Amino acid sequence: MNDQQMLLNPRLPALHKLDANLLHISGFRRVLTLLLPFFYVVLYFICACLKWWPVAILSLICLSFITYGSISHDLVHRNLGLQKRTNDFFLSIIEVLCLRSGQAYRLAHLHHHARFPHSDDVEGAAAQMSLPRTLFEGVIFQFKIWLWALKRAKQEKALLILEGCGCMLIAGLSLVLYLFTPVFLVYVILMVMGSWIIPLITSYIPHNPQGRDALLQTRLFRGKIASIIALEHLYHLEHHLYPSVPHHNWSKLAKRLDPFFEKAEVTPIKIWF
Repeated sequence: MNDQQMLLNPRLPALHKLDANLLHISGFRRVLTLLLPFFYVVLYFICACLKWWPVAILSLICLSFITYGSISHDLVHRNLGLQKRTNDFFLSIIEVLCLRSGQAYRLAHLHHHARFPHSDDVEGAAAQMSLPRTLFEGVIFQFKIWLWALKRAKQEKALLILEGCGCMLIAGLSLVLYLFTPVFLVYVILMVMGSWIIPLITSYIPHNPQGRDALLQTRLFRGKIASIIALEHLYHLEHHLYPSVPHHNWSKLAKRLDPFFEKAEVTPIKIWF
């Protein structure tokens, strides 16, 4: 939510009144953030080649989690302080490594911020589905948003096609290389499976399309147990209200907002404590 939107919702302050430093991350942290996905890819291949499969599988779980949930997410919002061309380069490379389209993610996610809970929100559609339908949505979700983006894109169309070809090339090579080693095919299968829970985690669980306004259309989560389960990524409402804040500062943003949530009578969801 930008400053103009904040003026329409006087219950919440403009971001600069909360803490202007919430937009800042250090140069070291920025570099570490960008290198982390590549670290997990390399770790997978080293461990898989050594047949340390538990560690290899765990590395891809971490890769899926830290990309779509935070690092690629920050690149979608261009929150890491990078030049546009550099930002979009990393978004495309990191997401293609995960067998996803970075540009489709960006277009669908920004549209989600602008349109939720309207029926044309392709990313947030699962919030209005049943649980079984949401689980099926995960199977088709990446292809669905890629087609959606391709139909609507203008300047990004060529890059969308290139990203789609990159994903197919990785999948195709994994089949060819299976004649020599299963390592690449296992990588592809695990990355595709890792994307299946995205609609469940990012749409069905955190959203409430029946909420009367922005404060109630996304659920507020608090508590130590929920924080541990979500690995400090349970701040979906805070992100919807202040999308320009990088994920590194979500917990700080949440602390700044707690008095306002309490005053607005937004009841947090807790798991035990």
